Amino acid sequence: MPTRRYKTGLPVWLALGTVYVVWGSTYLGIAVAIETMPPFLMLAIRFLVAGGLLVGWELLRNGRAALPTRRQLRDSAIVGALLLGIGNGFVAFGEKTVASGIAAILVAMMPLWLGVFGWLYFRERLSRLAVLGVAVGLLGVTLLVSGGGSNAFDLLGIVVLLVAPIGWAHGSLFSAHRAQLPHRALMASGLQMLAGAGALAIEGVLIGEVGRFHPEAISLRSIVALIYLASIGSMLGFNAYAWLLRHAPLSLIGTYAYVNPVVAVALGAIFLAEPISARTLIASAVIVAAVAMIVTARGRAARGGEVETPEEAFVDESRDPSIDAPATGMTAATGPRPEPGVSLRLDPRRGSSD
Repeated sequence: MPTRRYKTGLPVWLALGTVYVVWGSTYLGIAVAIETMPPFLMLAIRFLVAGGLLVGWELLRNGRAALPTRRQLRDSAIVGALLLGIGNGFVAFGEKTVASGIAAILVAMMPLWLGVFGWLYFRERLSRLAVLGVAVGLLGVTLLVSGGGSNAFDLLGIVVLLVAPIGWAHGSLFSAHRAQLPHRALMASGLQMLAGAGALAIEGVLIGEVGRFHPEAISLRSIVALIYLASIGSMLGFNAYAWLLRHAPLSLIGTYAYVNPVVAVALGAIFLAEPISARTLIASAVIVAAVAMIVTARGRAARGGEVETPEEAFVDESRDPSIDAPATGMTAATGPRPEPGVSLRLDPRRGSSD
């Protein structure tokens, strides 16, 4: 396998900065959008619009050649329900009672759950550093939620936000190990968004959001936030991340896993006046350190040929990138990212990472 040549300089840093800021800001966007819109139905609208545009564009551009198989439709629905229905949906629901910055910190635990469930289901090796990262991460969560007074958080919101990255981890692992997804990145992403929109709508109906949804009461700032999430959060962030996967090393891309929570905490404090206590800062630093340990451990394993990351297994540079650009989002070894909520797929022809 030839050594992959990476780009350097301004384009890489612009794309990486876009992922840092855009994906870090989506927690703020969700918090503002759900001020006057119920969380599950808000996200259902978001992904119905974004997914419909992607699928429509692919069908318009490629016609019947873009149509997925039944297996691809089924697997896309499963991945979309896990990543968006549980992942994004539970984040939005949790942010009803928990600050957006805290939500980002808890979602940053995704690499921890990815490692745990990867070992449990597929016996993926956990190095000592990864095991230490898991332990440190759980310690950080305990420290975060154990405070009283100004450090107290809504218990249901915390539980929901802990379940969200577990859903993301299951969707990512299914996508990487079992799913057959469309070869065209935009079609894969669009189908997952549409499936996620359906799952989110069902969740909204089940908890009675329809009766609480009053379009006439939606504020202008919530509408602007929804437009931002559907366009900048999903479209721009997705394209920047997909470009990075083809042109930048995973060790650099993976830094978004611990930069995004920092951005989210800062934006929540600046724009929503979310309080930041000393305990929150310490616990957040512990969790971010744990994420860094796990991401570093998986990166070392991939370079050593012990574990193939979904990104590296997916990218085959001998193909036409307009057809097989990475169908990415929040998966894999590099870390947590519920934006835009689309996944990677393994290429069965690849036996080892570059």
